[in-house]
Amino acid sequence: MTDITSSSAAILAGLISSKKASSVEITTAFLDRLEKLNPKTNSYLYFNRENSLAQAKRADQQLAEGKTVSPLHGVPIAVKDNLTTTDAPTTAGSKILEGWVPQYDATVVRKLREASMPILGKTNLDEFAMGSSTEFSAYGPSKNPWDLSRIPGGSGGGSSSAIAGHLAPLAIGSDTGGSIRFPAAMTGSVGAKPTYGAVSRYGLIALASSLDQIGPVTNNVMDAAMLQDVIGGHDPHDSTSLPNGLGSMVQSVKEADVKGLKVGVVKQLSSDGFQPGVKACFDDTIEKLAAAGAEIVEVDCPSFEYAVAAYYLILPAEASSNLAKFDSVRFGLRVTPDGNPTIENVMAATREQGFGPEVKRRIILGTYALSSGYYDAYYGSAQKVRTLIQQDLAKAFTRADVLLTPTAPTTAFKIGEKVNDPLAMYLNDIATIPANLAGIPGISVPNGLASEDGLPSGVQILAPAMQDGQMYRVASIVEKLYMDQWGASLIARVPDLEAL
Repeated sequence: MTDITSSSAAILAGLISSKKASSVEITTAFLDRLEKLNPKTNSYLYFNRENSLAQAKRADQQLAEGKTVSPLHGVPIAVKDNLTTTDAPTTAGSKILEGWVPQYDATVVRKLREASMPILGKTNLDEFAMGSSTEFSAYGPSKNPWDLSRIPGGSGGGSSSAIAGHLAPLAIGSDTGGSIRFPAAMTGSVGAKPTYGAVSRYGLIALASSLDQIGPVTNNVMDAAMLQDVIGGHDPHDSTSLPNGLGSMVQSVKEADVKGLKVGVVKQLSSDGFQPGVKACFDDTIEKLAAAGAEIVEVDCPSFEYAVAAYYLILPAEASSNLAKFDSVRFGLRVTPDGNPTIENVMAATREQGFGPEVKRRIILGTYALSSGYYDAYYGSAQKVRTLIQQDLAKAFTRADVLLTPTAPTTAFKIGEKVNDPLAMYLNDIATIPANLAGIPGISVPNGLASEDGLPSGVQILAPAMQDGQMYRVASIVEKLYMDQWGASLIARVPDLEAL
Protein backbone atom coordinates (compact mmCIF):
# COMPACT_ATOMS: atom_id res chain seq x y z
CA MET A 1 0.00 0.00 0.00
CA THR A 2 1.44 3.38 -0.94
CA ASP A 3 1.58 6.37 1.35
CA ILE A 4 -0.92 8.10 -0.94
CA THR A 5 -3.68 5.50 -0.69
CA SER A 6 -3.34 5.19 3.07
CA SER A 7 -3.35 8.97 3.70
CA SER A 8 -6.27 11.02 4.96
CA ALA A 9 -8.11 13.38 2.64
CA ALA A 10 -6.85 16.35 4.68
CA ILE A 11 -3.23 15.26 4.12
CA LEU A 12 -3.84 14.68 0.41
CA ALA A 13 -5.42 18.12 0.10
CA GLY A 14 -2.30 19.60 1.74
CA LEU A 15 -0.01 17.76 -0.68
CA ILE A 16 -2.00 19.09 -3.64
CA SER A 17 -2.21 22.70 -2.42
CA SER A 18 1.53 22.76 -1.64
CA LYS A 19 2.22 21.15 -5.06
CA LYS A 20 4.09 18.26 -3.47
CA ALA A 21 1.74 15.94 -5.36
CA SER A 22 -0.72 16.52 -8.17
CA SER A 23 -4.36 15.54 -8.32
CA VAL A 24 -3.46 13.37 -11.32
CA GLU A 25 -0.81 11.49 -9.31
CA ILE A 26 -3.17 10.91 -6.38
CA THR A 27 -6.14 9.96 -8.55
CA THR A 28 -3.93 7.58 -10.55
CA ALA A 29 -2.75 5.88 -7.36
CA PHE A 30 -6.32 5.18 -6.27
CA LEU A 31 -7.39 4.08 -9.75
CA ASP A 32 -4.47 1.65 -9.94
CA ARG A 33 -5.39 0.21 -6.56
CA LEU A 34 -9.12 -0.11 -7.20
CA GLU A 35 -8.64 -1.63 -10.66
CA LYS A 36 -6.45 -4.28 -9.04
CA LEU A 37 -8.42 -4.92 -5.86
CA ASN A 38 -12.06 -4.06 -6.59
CA PRO A 39 -12.65 -7.63 -7.88
CA LYS A 40 -11.99 -8.75 -4.27
CA THR A 41 -14.34 -6.30 -2.53
CA ASN A 42 -16.88 -5.41 -5.26
CA SER A 43 -16.94 -1.89 -3.81
CA TYR A 44 -17.42 -0.15 -7.17
CA LEU A 45 -20.08 -0.88 -9.76
CA TYR A 46 -18.57 1.53 -12.28
CA PHE A 47 -15.38 3.49 -12.80
CA ASN A 48 -13.78 5.15 -15.82
CA ARG A 49 -10.06 5.90 -15.64
CA GLU A 50 -10.05 8.33 -18.55
CA ASN A 51 -12.95 10.37 -17.15
CA SER A 52 -11.53 10.52 -13.61
CA LEU A 53 -8.08 11.58 -14.84
CA ALA A 54 -9.60 14.27 -17.06
CA GLN A 55 -11.26 15.74 -13.94
CA ALA A 56 -7.95 15.53 -12.06
CA LYS A 57 -6.12 17.31 -14.90
CA ARG A 58 -8.65 20.16 -14.76
CA ALA A 59 -8.08 20.44 -10.99
CA ASP A 60 -4.31 20.64 -11.54
CA GLN A 61 -4.75 23.21 -14.30
CA GLN A 62 -6.85 25.39 -11.97
CA LEU A 63 -4.13 25.18 -9.34
CA ALA A 64 -1.49 26.12 -11.90
CA GLU A 65 -3.57 29.21 -12.68
CA GLY A 66 -3.68 30.14 -9.00
CA LYS A 67 -7.26 28.97 -8.44
CA THR A 68 -8.04 26.82 -5.38
CA VAL A 69 -11.79 26.39 -5.34
CA SER A 70 -12.24 24.33 -2.14
CA PRO A 71 -10.29 22.90 0.83
CA LEU A 72 -10.55 19.47 -0.86
CA HIS A 73 -9.43 20.72 -4.27
CA GLY A 74 -8.12 17.82 -6.34
CA VAL A 75 -8.89 15.08 -3.80
CA PRO A 76 -10.72 12.18 -5.49
CA ILE A 77 -13.97 10.74 -4.13
CA ALA A 78 -16.33 7.78 -4.63
CA VAL A 79 -20.09 8.31 -4.98
CA LYS A 80 -22.85 5.90 -4.00
CA ASP A 81 -24.72 4.66 -7.06
CA ASN A 82 -28.09 6.10 -6.10
CA LEU A 83 -26.94 9.65 -6.90
CA THR A 84 -27.44 10.77 -10.49
CA THR A 85 -24.37 11.43 -12.62
CA THR A 86 -24.38 12.63 -16.24
CA ASP A 87 -21.11 10.91 -17.10
CA ALA A 88 -21.69 7.52 -15.49
CA PRO A 89 -24.54 5.00 -15.17
CA THR A 90 -26.81 5.27 -12.13
CA THR A 91 -28.38 1.92 -11.26
CA ALA A 92 -29.29 2.20 -7.55
CA GLY A 93 -28.05 -1.40 -7.39
CA SER A 94 -31.04 -2.59 -9.47
CA LYS A 95 -31.42 -4.42 -12.77
CA ILE A 96 -34.39 -2.20 -13.58
CA LEU A 97 -31.97 0.73 -14.09
CA GLU A 98 -29.05 -1.19 -15.60
CA GLY A 99 -27.10 1.04 -17.99
CA TRP A 100 -29.22 4.16 -17.34
CA VAL A 101 -27.21 7.39 -17.66
CA PRO A 102 -29.15 10.35 -16.19
CA GLN A 103 -29.48 13.69 -17.92
CA TYR A 104 -28.66 15.69 -14.80
CA ASP A 105 -26.27 15.62 -11.87
CA ALA A 106 -27.46 15.36 -8.29
CA THR A 107 -26.82 18.58 -6.38
CA VAL A 108 -24.18 16.85 -4.24
CA VAL A 109 -22.41 15.61 -7.39
CA ARG A 110 -22.55 19.13 -8.87
CA LYS A 111 -20.99 20.51 -5.67
CA LEU A 112 -18.20 17.92 -5.84
CA ARG A 113 -17.46 18.96 -9.41
CA GLU A 114 -17.53 22.65 -8.44
CA ALA A 115 -15.10 21.82 -5.62
CA SER A 116 -12.76 20.26 -8.25
CA MET A 117 -12.94 16.81 -6.66
CA PRO A 118 -12.44 14.04 -9.28
CA ILE A 119 -15.05 11.29 -9.04
CA LEU A 120 -13.40 7.85 -8.99
CA GLY A 121 -16.58 5.90 -9.64
CA LYS A 122 -19.98 4.72 -8.39
CA THR A 123 -20.15 2.44 -5.36
CA ASN A 124 -22.26 -0.64 -4.73
CA LEU A 125 -25.40 -0.72 -2.57
CA ASP A 126 -28.41 -2.82 -1.64
CA GLU A 127 -31.02 -2.40 -4.37
CA PHE A 128 -32.62 1.04 -3.98
CA ALA A 129 -30.78 1.23 -0.63
CA MET A 130 -33.07 -1.44 0.86
CA GLY A 131 -30.86 -3.51 3.12
CA SER A 132 -28.14 -3.45 5.73
CA SER A 133 -25.59 -5.84 4.22
CA THR A 134 -25.25 -4.98 0.47
CA GLU A 135 -26.32 -8.57 -0.20
CA PHE A 136 -29.44 -7.33 -1.97
CA SER A 137 -27.48 -5.58 -4.71
CA ALA A 138 -28.42 -6.95 -8.12
CA TYR A 139 -24.69 -6.90 -8.94
CA GLY A 140 -23.45 -9.04 -6.08
CA PRO A 141 -22.49 -8.21 -2.49
CA SER A 142 -19.64 -5.96 -1.46
CA LYS A 143 -17.16 -7.55 0.95
CA ASN A 144 -15.58 -6.33 4.15
CA PRO A 145 -11.81 -5.65 3.82
CA TRP A 146 -11.34 -6.86 7.43
CA ASP A 147 -12.63 -10.31 6.39
CA LEU A 148 -13.80 -10.94 2.83
CA SER A 149 -16.29 -13.56 4.04
CA ARG A 150 -18.22 -10.88 5.95
CA ILE A 151 -20.60 -8.06 5.08
CA PRO A 152 -19.37 -4.44 5.00
CA GLY A 153 -22.78 -3.23 6.18
CA GLY A 154 -25.50 -1.68 4.07
CA SER A 155 -27.07 -0.23 2.25
CA GLY A 156 -23.82 1.67 1.56
CA GLY A 157 -21.42 -1.25 1.83
CA GLY A 158 -19.70 -0.21 -1.38
CA SER A 159 -18.70 3.18 0.03
CA SER A 160 -17.61 1.81 3.42
CA SER A 161 -15.57 -1.03 1.91
CA ALA A 162 -13.94 1.42 -0.52
CA ILE A 163 -12.82 3.54 2.44
CA ALA A 164 -11.69 0.61 4.61
CA GLY A 165 -9.90 -1.01 1.65
CA HIS A 166 -8.14 2.27 0.76
CA LEU A 167 -9.82 2.29 -2.64
CA ALA A 168 -10.90 5.92 -2.09
CA PRO A 169 -9.92 8.63 0.39
CA LEU A 170 -13.51 9.91 0.62
CA ALA A 171 -16.95 8.58 -0.25
CA ILE A 172 -20.55 9.75 -0.37
CA GLY A 173 -23.29 7.65 1.21
CA SER A 174 -27.00 7.97 1.89
CA ASP A 175 -28.69 7.12 5.18
CA THR A 176 -32.38 6.24 5.50
CA GLY A 177 -32.20 4.17 8.68
CA GLY A 178 -28.47 3.75 9.25
CA SER A 179 -27.04 3.11 5.77
CA ILE A 180 -24.01 5.34 6.40
CA ARG A 181 -23.47 4.72 10.10
CA PHE A 182 -24.00 0.93 10.18
CA PRO A 183 -21.44 0.23 7.41
CA ALA A 184 -19.01 2.60 9.14
CA ALA A 185 -19.26 0.50 12.31
CA MET A 186 -18.77 -2.71 10.32
CA THR A 187 -15.60 -1.48 8.61
CA GLY A 188 -13.90 0.75 11.21
CA SER A 189 -14.56 3.90 9.19
CA VAL A 190 -16.35 7.15 10.08
CA GLY A 191 -19.86 7.76 8.72
CA ALA A 192 -22.05 10.80 9.36
CA LYS A 193 -25.75 11.41 8.76
CA PRO A 194 -26.34 15.18 8.83
CA THR A 195 -29.53 16.84 10.07
CA TYR A 196 -32.43 16.18 7.69
CA GLY A 197 -32.32 18.93 5.09
CA ALA A 198 -28.71 19.99 5.75
CA VAL A 199 -27.55 18.32 2.51
CA SER A 200 -29.67 18.48 -0.64
CA ARG A 201 -31.44 15.28 -1.72
CA TYR A 202 -31.99 16.54 -5.29
CA GLY A 203 -30.80 13.79 -7.61
CA LEU A 204 -30.86 11.11 -4.93
CA ILE A 205 -33.03 8.22 -6.09
CA ALA A 206 -35.57 8.32 -3.31
CA LEU A 207 -36.22 5.42 -0.98
CA ALA A 208 -38.24 7.10 1.77
CA SER A 209 -38.31 10.84 1.23
CA SER A 210 -38.99 11.82 4.84
CA LEU A 211 -36.04 9.74 6.08
CA ASP A 212 -33.32 9.89 3.38
CA GLN A 213 -30.19 11.95 3.98
CA ILE A 214 -26.85 12.15 2.14
CA GLY A 215 -23.60 12.29 4.12
CA PRO A 216 -19.85 11.56 4.22
CA VAL A 217 -18.01 8.25 4.63
CA THR A 218 -14.35 8.79 5.55
CA ASN A 219 -11.21 7.63 7.36
CA ASN A 220 -11.53 10.11 10.19
CA VAL A 221 -13.70 12.84 11.72
CA MET A 222 -11.87 15.82 10.21
CA ASP A 223 -12.25 14.39 6.70
CA ALA A 224 -15.99 13.93 7.32
CA ALA A 225 -16.28 17.53 8.55
CA MET A 226 -14.41 18.85 5.51
CA LEU A 227 -16.66 16.87 3.16
CA GLN A 228 -19.90 17.98 4.84
CA ASP A 229 -18.74 21.59 4.49
CA VAL A 230 -18.41 21.00 0.74
CA ILE A 231 -21.73 19.21 0.14
CA GLY A 232 -23.95 21.01 2.68
CA GLY A 233 -26.05 24.15 2.28
CA HIS A 234 -29.40 25.30 0.94
CA ASP A 235 -30.63 24.06 -2.43
CA PRO A 236 -33.74 25.57 -4.08
CA HIS A 237 -34.20 22.32 -6.02
CA ASP A 238 -34.98 20.47 -2.75
CA SER A 239 -38.14 21.63 -0.97
CA THR A 240 -36.93 20.05 2.29
CA SER A 241 -33.55 21.81 2.20
CA LEU A 242 -32.85 23.93 5.28
CA PRO A 243 -32.91 27.64 4.43
CA ASN A 244 -29.77 28.48 6.38
CA GLY A 245 -26.39 26.83 6.66
CA LEU A 246 -25.19 25.14 9.85
CA GLY A 247 -21.78 26.80 10.04
CA SER A 248 -18.39 25.19 9.55
CA MET A 249 -18.04 21.58 10.69
CA VAL A 250 -14.26 21.88 10.37
CA GLN A 251 -14.27 24.77 12.82
CA SER A 252 -16.37 22.68 15.21
CA VAL A 253 -13.77 19.89 15.12
CA LYS A 254 -11.01 22.40 15.84
CA GLU A 255 -12.97 23.70 18.84
CA ALA A 256 -13.50 20.27 20.40
CA ASP A 257 -13.31 20.44 24.18
CA VAL A 258 -14.57 17.91 26.71
CA LYS A 259 -14.87 20.54 29.48
CA GLY A 260 -18.47 20.84 30.68
CA LEU A 261 -19.71 18.16 28.26
CA LYS A 262 -22.82 16.24 29.29
CA VAL A 263 -23.11 12.84 27.63
CA GLY A 264 -26.40 10.95 27.72
CA VAL A 265 -26.44 7.15 27.61
CA VAL A 266 -29.73 5.87 26.22
CA LYS A 267 -31.08 3.28 28.65
CA GLN A 268 -32.88 1.30 25.92
CA LEU A 269 -29.75 1.03 23.76
CA SER A 270 -27.02 0.21 26.23
CA SER A 271 -28.01 -3.06 27.89
CA ASP A 272 -29.46 -6.31 26.57
CA GLY A 273 -29.29 -7.51 22.99
CA PHE A 274 -25.80 -6.30 22.12
CA GLN A 275 -22.87 -8.58 21.38
CA PRO A 276 -20.68 -8.70 24.54
CA GLY A 277 -17.61 -7.42 22.69
CA VAL A 278 -19.58 -4.51 21.23
CA LYS A 279 -21.01 -3.69 24.68
CA ALA A 280 -17.50 -3.81 26.19
CA CYS A 281 -16.20 -1.36 23.55
CA PHE A 282 -19.12 0.98 24.28
CA ASP A 283 -18.55 0.81 28.04
CA ASP A 284 -14.88 1.62 27.40
CA THR A 285 -15.89 4.73 25.41
CA ILE A 286 -18.07 5.95 28.27
CA GLU A 287 -15.27 5.32 30.77
CA LYS A 288 -12.80 7.25 28.63
CA LEU A 289 -15.14 10.24 28.35
CA ALA A 290 -15.82 10.22 32.09
CA ALA A 291 -12.08 10.06 32.84
CA ALA A 292 -11.50 12.98 30.46
CA GLY A 293 -13.99 15.09 32.43
CA ALA A 294 -17.37 14.56 30.75
CA GLU A 295 -20.48 14.18 32.87
CA ILE A 296 -22.31 10.92 32.11
CA VAL A 297 -26.09 10.77 32.60
CA GLU A 298 -28.58 8.01 31.80
CA VAL A 299 -31.57 9.09 29.70
CA ASP A 300 -34.82 7.23 29.15
CA CYS A 301 -36.36 6.97 25.67
CA PRO A 302 -39.19 4.42 26.14
CA SER A 303 -40.61 4.88 22.63
CA PHE A 304 -37.36 3.51 21.13
CA GLU A 305 -38.81 0.07 21.83
CA TYR A 306 -41.22 0.64 18.94
CA ALA A 307 -38.82 2.44 16.59
CA VAL A 308 -37.98 -0.54 14.36
CA ALA A 309 -41.65 -1.48 13.94
CA ALA A 310 -42.63 2.11 13.12
CA TYR A 311 -39.73 2.53 10.71
CA TYR A 312 -40.58 -0.65 8.80
CA LEU A 313 -44.05 0.68 8.18
CA ILE A 314 -43.13 4.25 7.26
CA LEU A 315 -40.24 3.30 4.98
CA PRO A 316 -42.09 0.65 2.91
CA ALA A 317 -45.11 2.95 2.59
CA GLU A 318 -42.99 5.76 1.17
CA ALA A 319 -40.92 3.33 -0.91
CA SER A 320 -44.00 1.77 -2.55
CA SER A 321 -45.03 5.26 -3.65
CA ASN A 322 -41.54 6.37 -4.77
CA LEU A 323 -40.91 3.20 -6.76
CA ALA A 324 -44.19 3.44 -8.67
CA LYS A 325 -42.31 5.56 -11.24
CA PHE A 326 -40.50 2.44 -12.45
CA ASP A 327 -43.30 1.43 -14.79
CA SER A 328 -41.45 0.37 -18.00
CA VAL A 329 -42.79 3.41 -19.83
CA ARG A 330 -40.59 6.41 -19.05
CA PHE A 331 -37.11 4.96 -18.56
CA GLY A 332 -35.23 1.88 -17.48
CA LEU A 333 -35.95 -1.77 -18.22
CA ARG A 334 -38.93 -2.84 -20.35
CA VAL A 335 -40.07 -6.47 -20.52
CA THR A 336 -42.76 -7.21 -23.10
CA PRO A 337 -44.67 -10.49 -22.64
CA ASP A 338 -45.69 -12.60 -25.65
CA GLY A 339 -48.97 -11.98 -27.44
CA ASN A 340 -50.75 -8.65 -27.35
CA PRO A 341 -49.92 -7.40 -23.87
CA THR A 342 -51.61 -4.39 -22.30
CA ILE A 343 -49.59 -1.68 -20.57
CA GLU A 344 -50.54 -3.32 -17.28
CA ASN A 345 -49.08 -6.63 -18.49
CA VAL A 346 -45.85 -4.93 -19.58
CA MET A 347 -45.59 -3.06 -16.29
CA ALA A 348 -46.15 -6.20 -14.23
CA ALA A 349 -43.61 -8.24 -16.23
CA THR A 350 -41.01 -5.46 -16.02
CA ARG A 351 -41.35 -4.99 -12.27
CA GLU A 352 -41.37 -8.75 -11.69
CA GLN A 353 -38.08 -9.19 -13.59
CA GLY A 354 -36.43 -5.89 -12.69
CA PHE A 355 -36.98 -5.76 -8.93
CA GLY A 356 -35.20 -8.04 -6.50
CA PRO A 357 -36.81 -9.95 -3.57
CA GLU A 358 -36.23 -7.33 -0.84
CA VAL A 359 -37.65 -4.51 -2.99
CA LYS A 360 -40.72 -6.60 -3.79
CA ARG A 361 -41.13 -7.47 -0.10
CA ARG A 362 -41.11 -3.82 0.94
CA ILE A 363 -43.39 -2.64 -1.88
CA ILE A 364 -45.98 -5.25 -0.88
CA LEU A 365 -45.67 -4.33 2.81
CA GLY A 366 -45.91 -0.59 2.07
CA THR A 367 -48.86 -0.90 -0.29
CA TYR A 368 -50.71 -2.96 2.31
CA ALA A 369 -49.95 -0.42 5.06
CA LEU A 370 -51.40 2.38 2.91
CA SER A 371 -54.45 0.47 1.69
CA SER A 372 -58.01 1.41 2.49
CA GLY A 373 -59.08 0.21 5.91
CA TYR A 374 -55.50 -0.30 7.15
CA TYR A 375 -54.01 3.18 6.85
CA ASP A 376 -54.83 4.31 10.38
CA ALA A 377 -53.99 0.96 11.95
CA TYR A 378 -50.52 0.76 10.40
CA TYR A 379 -49.07 3.86 8.69
CA GLY A 380 -51.02 6.28 10.87
CA SER A 381 -49.98 4.51 14.08
CA ALA A 382 -46.35 4.43 12.95
CA GLN A 383 -46.38 8.20 12.44
CA LYS A 384 -47.70 8.62 16.00
CA VAL A 385 -44.77 6.54 17.28
CA ARG A 386 -42.46 8.77 15.24
CA THR A 387 -43.81 11.79 17.13
CA LEU A 388 -43.23 10.02 20.46
CA ILE A 389 -39.62 9.27 19.48
CA GLN A 390 -39.09 12.94 18.60
CA GLN A 391 -40.53 13.93 21.98
CA ASP A 392 -38.36 11.41 23.85
CA LEU A 393 -35.25 12.75 22.13
CA ALA A 394 -36.21 16.38 22.78
CA LYS A 395 -36.59 15.53 26.48
CA ALA A 396 -33.27 13.65 26.54
CA PHE A 397 -31.45 16.62 25.04
CA THR A 398 -32.60 18.82 27.92
CA ARG A 399 -30.38 16.64 30.15
CA ALA A 400 -27.45 16.01 27.80
CA ASP A 401 -25.53 17.79 25.02
CA VAL A 402 -25.23 14.58 23.00
CA LEU A 403 -26.45 11.00 23.26
CA LEU A 404 -24.22 7.95 22.85
CA THR A 405 -25.19 4.42 21.82
CA PRO A 406 -23.44 1.48 20.19
CA THR A 407 -23.87 1.99 16.43
CA ALA A 408 -24.80 -1.63 15.79
CA PRO A 409 -25.81 -4.60 17.96
CA THR A 410 -23.10 -6.88 16.51
CA THR A 411 -19.93 -6.84 14.48
CA ALA A 412 -19.98 -7.80 10.79
CA PHE A 413 -21.70 -11.13 10.22
CA LYS A 414 -20.94 -13.69 7.52
CA ILE A 415 -22.27 -13.13 4.01
CA GLY A 416 -25.40 -15.28 3.62
CA GLU A 417 -25.87 -15.70 7.37
CA LYS A 418 -29.03 -13.57 7.66
CA VAL A 419 -30.11 -13.10 4.06
CA ASN A 420 -33.16 -15.37 4.48
CA ASP A 421 -34.20 -13.87 7.82
CA PRO A 422 -35.63 -10.38 7.14
CA LEU A 423 -36.46 -9.71 10.80
CA ALA A 424 -32.91 -10.44 11.95
CA MET A 425 -31.63 -8.18 9.19
CA TYR A 426 -34.01 -5.36 10.15
CA LEU A 427 -32.85 -5.46 13.78
CA ASN A 428 -29.37 -4.38 12.66
CA ASP A 429 -30.78 -0.84 12.51
CA ILE A 430 -32.17 -0.78 16.05
CA ALA A 431 -29.76 1.94 17.25
CA THR A 432 -29.60 4.04 14.08
CA ILE A 433 -33.28 4.30 13.10
CA PRO A 434 -34.36 6.86 15.78
CA ALA A 435 -32.10 9.55 14.27
CA ASN A 436 -33.82 9.24 10.89
CA LEU A 437 -37.31 9.22 12.39
CA ALA A 438 -36.47 12.41 14.30
CA GLY A 439 -34.36 14.08 11.59
CA ILE A 440 -31.40 14.63 13.93
CA PRO A 441 -27.70 14.22 13.06
CA GLY A 442 -25.74 11.09 13.95
CA ILE A 443 -22.20 9.87 13.39
CA SER A 444 -20.43 6.55 13.91
CA VAL A 445 -16.82 6.57 15.11
CA PRO A 446 -14.72 3.40 15.55
CA ASN A 447 -14.16 2.47 19.19
CA GLY A 448 -12.19 -0.76 19.06
CA LEU A 449 -12.26 -4.40 18.05
CA ALA A 450 -14.69 -6.83 19.65
CA SER A 451 -12.95 -9.45 21.77
CA GLU A 452 -14.87 -12.39 20.25
CA ASP A 453 -13.85 -11.94 16.63
CA GLY A 454 -11.37 -9.04 16.34
CA LEU A 455 -13.78 -7.10 14.12
CA PRO A 456 -14.52 -3.36 14.34
CA SER A 457 -17.12 -1.83 16.60
CA GLY A 458 -18.53 1.71 16.42
CA VAL A 459 -20.01 4.23 18.83
CA GLN A 460 -22.86 6.44 17.65
CA ILE A 461 -23.07 10.10 18.67
CA LEU A 462 -26.45 11.85 18.31
CA ALA A 463 -27.01 15.61 18.61
CA PRO A 464 -30.12 17.83 18.46
CA ALA A 465 -31.38 18.90 15.04
CA MET A 466 -29.17 21.48 13.31
CA GLN A 467 -26.45 21.01 15.90
CA ASP A 468 -24.22 19.00 13.57
CA GLY A 469 -21.26 20.99 14.83
CA GLN A 470 -21.82 19.66 18.35
CA MET A 471 -21.93 16.12 16.93
CA TYR A 472 -18.58 16.66 15.18
CA ARG A 473 -17.03 18.20 18.32
CA VAL A 474 -17.82 15.15 20.43
CA ALA A 475 -16.89 12.74 17.63
CA SER A 476 -13.50 14.44 17.45
CA ILE A 477 -13.07 14.09 21.23
CA VAL A 478 -13.90 10.36 21.10
CA GLU A 479 -11.56 9.86 18.15
CA LYS A 480 -8.69 11.64 19.92
CA LEU A 481 -9.14 9.56 23.07
CA TYR A 482 -8.68 6.40 21.01
CA MET A 483 -5.90 7.82 18.85
CA ASP A 484 -3.98 8.62 22.03
CA GLN A 485 -4.40 4.99 23.05
CA TRP A 486 -3.79 3.32 19.67
CA GLY A 487 -1.26 5.72 18.16
CA ALA A 488 -3.02 5.44 14.81
CA SER A 489 -6.53 5.09 13.44
CA LEU A 490 -8.34 1.76 13.67
CA ILE A 491 -8.59 1.64 9.90
CA ALA A 492 -4.79 1.50 9.72
CA ARG A 493 -5.08 -2.07 11.07
CA VAL A 494 -7.14 -3.36 8.13
CA PRO A 495 -5.41 -6.41 6.62
CA ASP A 496 -3.58 -5.76 3.36
CA LEU A 497 -6.09 -6.59 0.62
CA GLU A 498 -3.28 -7.62 -1.72
CA ALA A 499 -2.39 -10.46 0.64
CA LEU A 500 -5.98 -11.77 1.04
